[in-house]
Formats: sequence, structure tokens, C-alpha cells
Amino acid sequence: MHPSSDGPTLLSPARIRLALVALALGGFGIGATEFVAMGLLPNLAADLLPGLAATSPDEANAQAGWLISAYALGVVVGAPTIAASAARWPRKQLLLVLLTAFTLGTIASALLPTFGLVLIARFVAALPHGAYFGIASLVAADLMGPGKRARGVAFVLGGLTIANVIGVPLITWLGQQSGWRIAYLAVAVIFALTFLAVALFVPLQPGNPEATMRSELRAFGRLQVWFALGIGAIGFGGLFAVYTYVAPLVTEITGMPASTVPLVLMVVGLGMVAGNFVGGVLADKSVRRTIYGFFLLMIVALVGLALSAQFLVGLLLGVFLVGASASALSPAIQSRLMDVAHDSQSIAAALNHSALNIGNALGAYLGGVAIAAGFGYLSPIWIGAGLSTVGILLAAATFGIDRSRRMKGLTVPYGTQSVAVVGAGVRE
Repeated sequence: MHPSSDGPTLLSPARIRLALVALALGGFGIGATEFVAMGLLPNLAADLLPGLAATSPDEANAQAGWLISAYALGVVVGAPTIAASAARWPRKQLLLVLLTAFTLGTIASALLPTFGLVLIARFVAALPHGAYFGIASLVAADLMGPGKRARGVAFVLGGLTIANVIGVPLITWLGQQSGWRIAYLAVAVIFALTFLAVALFVPLQPGNPEATMRSELRAFGRLQVWFALGIGAIGFGGLFAVYTYVAPLVTEITGMPASTVPLVLMVVGLGMVAGNFVGGVLADKSVRRTIYGFFLLMIVALVGLALSAQFLVGLLLGVFLVGASASALSPAIQSRLMDVAHDSQSIAAALNHSALNIGNALGAYLGGVAIAAGFGYLSPIWIGAGLSTVGILLAAATFGIDRSRRMKGLTVPYGTQSVAVVGAGVRE
């Protein structure tokens, strides 16, 4: 356990719980700011692209999806940049700076007048995303103690998944009633409250005094890091190909009114909550089996959703399973990244969110291309199934390298170090 300035022995169980809740509240805000656009996509298109929305609603929805891609690309850029450059900062101080940036960026997203300016604001608002999750996950893992790393990651991510059950549906409803700008101002309030909670309850923790930009960036020189990034960047696109266009999927394919969209978002969120905590527990036992198992479930769920989305029951079951399987993968992929990055732990913890948001951007972009080309609102689901299939193939490749190294008596990643392997018995 990394000693905090309060000293681990001085932290009561109640203080630890409050600190973990404060960290998860940040995840709740991030989940709200990232995913509320999915349910409000037609509203964003109608307000920011009124001419195009009047002549071609499908094209307007597809172009409004760029707002989601812009946020995702901001995460991709910000996560490694901030994590590598600030690895030596005290962790609590860095979290407070990131939360300030979230608050201001979300306010700008709500107030700027044109599509182009809002697009830029979404990119800027996303820059702290990966670094926050990465640093908060390291703090949570230290607070929870040895052997519970993936569960610490899952606890912080739990805020994001709970946001999809409570926050995103409620804020989507608020946006439908009062306008999408009010919805984003509500998200900014969540970030401001998180700032106060972190300031009050999270103990001081030092950064890594030995970390440098060069030592953190050394992770990019490892082939297995690139494989792990590819698993998230491509495989996770299956979720976002569906999630980005869930509002028109509900109204155009299932034939339900727009008022049903918050309910569907809540079902996705319930799947994410269940998958996140199950995935955290299972990843602490076997990262390899968790990744294989939940990728297979995601592919089956996507195919089933594509074949049954015209029925409300099929839609709800499909989106629940897609959300659950994708969310279960996240702590496992992050654990894998931290294993293969060795000493570059700050950047490894943040890079997971870069990878997942490349998946966000890729799924949203390819789904939008398919819709704009006239293939309909089911086409992104099939694209998602293809992306998830590539993800499991990349997983097979990276674990195949581990198996080959074991057979040669070399080292494979285990925890935060490489461990010499003789025979079997090492957790994968």
C-alpha cells in the first residue's frame, strides 16, 4: 500500500469508504458528460445543425455523432500526455486540477453557440478524462490494499457505470424537457461537487518521485502494451457503435417514442454496473479468462441485438448484455495494461481510457458512416460485432505470446513486474 501523508494506519474504514465514494463520484460525472450526448443526439442535431436536420435528419444525427467522437479523441490525446508529464505530482493535487478542468470544460460545452465551437469544447473537456481515471484508480488500489487492484479500478469505474443507470437517464430527461444546454450545466455541477468531496475526503498521496516523462513513455516501446491497447481500441468499439445511436435505434427500429430512450439508457447502465463489478472480481483471479469470456458474450449479444432489436424485449435484453460484457472487460484490460507496462504505472492506468475512447470514436464514426450511406440504424450493431471479433483475435495474439515465453522459460507479466515462469501456476 502506498503510504499517504495521513499514514495508512491512521485511515479508518469510514474514511477509506468516503475517499472511495469521492473518487467514484468523479467517475459518475465523467459517465454523465461522456454518455449524455447519446440520448440527446437528435436534440443536439436539431439545435446545432438546424438546416441539415430539417432536410436530412439521418445525416444530421450522423454529423452530431462527431461530438461524441471529439470527446473520445480528447481522451486519447489527454490521457498519456497528462499522465506522463504529471506522474511526479502529488495525486490528490493532480485530481483537483483535473476536476477543475472538467468543470470549466463542461460549462463551455453548455454555453458556446455553434456546432464547431461545441465540437472544440467537447475535445478540450475530455482531456482530463483518462488521467483522472488512471490516477484515481491508483489511489483506490492503494486504499483497498494488496491483491485488490482490479477491484479498486472497478470501484472508480463503478461511478461511471452507476451514472448510466441514474445520471444519464435523468440528465437525458432533463435535456429533453429543458434543452441539452441545461443538461450539460447539470453535469458541471456534479464535477464541482466532486471537487469538494475529493478535497475533503481523499488523503494526500505522493506521486512517483522517480517517474520521468521518458520512463513513463517507455511503455510505448513494449509490443505487449500495443496489443493491450489494440484490444481496447478496437474491441471496445462494439459498445459505442450501439450506444452512440441508441436514440434513433429506439425510435426508428423498435418504433418506440422518444420518451422510452431514458429507460433504454437505464437498462444499458444496469448492465454496465453488473458487468463492472463482476469483471473486477474475475480479473483479480484471471485477466485472460475474463477477457476471452466477456468478448465472446459481447459478440453473441451484438448479433442477438441486431436480429431482435425490432422487438422491445429483444432491444432491452440486447443492450443490457452489451453493456454488461463491455463494462466487465474494462478492469481486465486495465489490469493487463498495468501488467505489461512494468514500471510505467501512471501512464498504463491512463492509457486504458485512451484505448477505450479510440473504441468510442471508432464505433461512433463507423456507425455514422454506415447510417449516412443508407444502411440503416441496425448497421452499426453489425459493425460493432466485427470490431469485437477483432478484439478477441488481438487477445488471442497477446496471450499467445505469453504462452510462447512460458514454454521457453522466459518471463511473463504478473502484477507490476515480470516474473520468471517455470512450469504452470502463474495467474494470467
